[in-house]
Amino acid sequence: MTVKALGQCLFFSLCGMPRCEQLLTIAKQLSRSAHNCQQCEQFVAQSHDFVEILNLFINENTRLTHLYVPYQFDHQIHLISGAKLCFSELEFLSCCTCNGDGVLIGLAEICNSVKELELVIGNDNNNHEITKLIKTTKRLFGIRFLANGNSMNDESFCKILEESLIIHANSIRYFKMTKQPATKIISSFVNLNRLELNAIGLKNVTTCLDNLSLPFLQILKARCIPINVLASLIKNTSGYLIEIKIDYASHDEINNRNIIQAIYKKCPKLKYLKLLIRNSNILELENLLINCQCLSRLYIIINNGNYFESDLLNWDYLFEIITKSSPISLFDFKFCFYKAPKLESLKLFLDNWKNRHSMSLKTIHDSFLDSDMDWNNEHQNLIEKYKAQGIIRNYTHVNFWKIFINSN
Repeated sequence: MTVKALGQCLFFSLCGMPRCEQLLTIAKQLSRSAHNCQQCEQFVAQSHDFVEILNLFINENTRLTHLYVPYQFDHQIHLISGAKLCFSELEFLSCCTCNGDGVLIGLAEICNSVKELELVIGNDNNNHEITKLIKTTKRLFGIRFLANGNSMNDESFCKILEESLIIHANSIRYFKMTKQPATKIISSFVNLNRLELNAIGLKNVTTCLDNLSLPFLQILKARCIPINVLASLIKNTSGYLIEIKIDYASHDEINNRNIIQAIYKKCPKLKYLKLLIRNSNILELENLLINCQCLSRLYIIINNGNYFESDLLNWDYLFEIITKSSPISLFDFKFCFYKAPKLESLKLFLDNWKNRHSMSLKTIHDSFLDSDMDWNNEHQNLIEKYKAQGIIRNYTHVNFWKIFINSN
C-alpha cells in the first residue's frame, strides 16, 4: 500500500490523550468528510515514511481501545515497537476477512483483550487465519458478521467461521448478522441479550432461526425476516425483551395477529416497539397497550397504499384505541403511512390527548411522490396549534423515499 493510499484510508482520533478512549479508525471516517480527507492527504504528503506515520499513534505510551482495519491493509502493525502495549486494552476490532496473513496473524498475537469483533466477510478470497484471532481472544461479548454486498458469501468459509465462535458461546451477549447464515450457531448463544438480523437480498435465512430459543433476549432488531419466525422466537423468550424493531416484513392478517399476541403475552417490560399494524388487528394492538405498561415509544407502520379493503386503515379507531388504552409511560409516536389521516381524525386524536404527557410525534410519508400532497399545510398548521398548547412537545415530518434516496 502506498503512502498516498494510506492517507485515503486512515484517520486517527486520539483526542490529544495518551490513553485513547476513542479509536484508531481505518477506512471509515474519511469517507464522511472531504475536509478531513484533504487534511489527511496533506499530512501524508508531508511525511516520507509510512512507518513514521504509524509510529505517531502506535507506541508504548498510547492505549488504543478501538481499531478498524480496512480491506487490503497489509502492514504488520504488530511488529511496530510498543504495539503490544498499545493494543493491550483493545476492546473493539473491525477488519475484513480478506486481509492477508501478516495482518491477521499479527492481530491474533496482540489483540486477545478484544470484547467486540466486527468482521466484513468477502464473497471469496477469505482468510481462515481470522479464526485464530477468534480463538485467542479471551472473552468475546459482541459479534458482527457483515456481508460485503448482497451477493452470496463463501459458504464453506462462513461455516468454519461461525463454528469457531462456539468457544465463546456462553459469553456472547450481542450478535449482528447481515449475511447468509451457514449454521445454527445463534442457538448456541444461550445468554444472548441483543440480536440484530438483516436479510435484505438473502434467501433461506429461516434455517438458522427455526425453533430458536433465547430466554434472556432484551433487544430484537430484524429486517426482512419472516414474521412467523420472529413470532416463534419471541414466544421462546422469558419476558426480558425491552425493544423490538421489525422492518420490511410483509405479512398477512393472521401472522400480524400472531406476532402482536406473542409480544403482549411475552414482553411485559417492553419499552420500544416498531411494527406493522393491520386494520383488522387494531383490537390486538389495544391488548398490547394494556399488557405492555412500560411502553414509552411506539412506531406504527401502516400498509395502506394498495387501496384494497383489507389494507385501508380506520384512523379514527386506531387513534381512539391509542388514547384510551396507552400506558402512562407512552409519549413518543411515529406513524409511517402512504395514505395520511384526515384532518378531522388527527384533530380528534390530539384533542383526546389533553391532560397526558406532552407527545413527541413524527410522521413518515411512505411515498415515491415528490410532494406530500396527502400531508399538507393544513396538517402542519394543526400540529403547530397543538404544539403551542403543549399537547405536542416536538414534531417532525419526513418523506421516507427522499431520505432513502439521499442516503444512497
